[in-house]
Amino acid sequence: MGDEANEEDVALMALVARGDEVAFARLVEKHQQAVLGTVAKMTHHSADTEDIAQQVFLRLWKSARRYQPTAKFTTFLFTITRNLVFNATRRKSRRKEHSLDQQEDGWQHLAEDPNTSARPDETLVQNELREVVDRAIASLPEKQRLAVILRRYEQMPYEEIAKVLGLSVSAVKSQLFRARAALREALEPYLAD
Repeated sequence: MGDEANEEDVALMALVARGDEVAFARLVEKHQQAVLGTVAKMTHHSADTEDIAQQVFLRLWKSARRYQPTAKFTTFLFTITRNLVFNATRRKSRRKEHSLDQQEDGWQHLAEDPNTSARPDETLVQNELREVVDRAIASLPEKQRLAVILRRYEQMPYEEIAKVLGLSVSAVKSQLFRARAALREALEPYLAD
């Protein structure tokens, strides 16, 4: 299934390279949730999350003629995503723009499935734990954070994460090992209960 999806994406990109807007709309439709979710998790659901995701697809459109299917299409797409997110993160850290509202309100997952049968106290505990996990992930260095997000939420194989991050597979495994250790340490007080 993964190979078929990749073949479809590559075929759509060939059409996009010739200016086919319908093919481009199909690519956006197929991948917008994954890109938006990744950007949101990387930027802590900041106000510019949608703008960055939009820039990813604008960059995809502009680079369609130069696109060569040497790797999976999603590797290409998430490399664009990585570059734009890392650039935005660096700009933001230089300006030190961290609004209190974003830090307090922006930690919800985009694709949550609220459990309607849960009791209110269970829902509160689940929401608090989700917030703690999101904050712990947000505190990771950006490459570790992106590796965790791509592995956990996008179920990307190590080889593809390595290509997206421009690292070797062993370096990705090392990044994930350090990230998991940091997360375990950050979450230890919550897991002990």
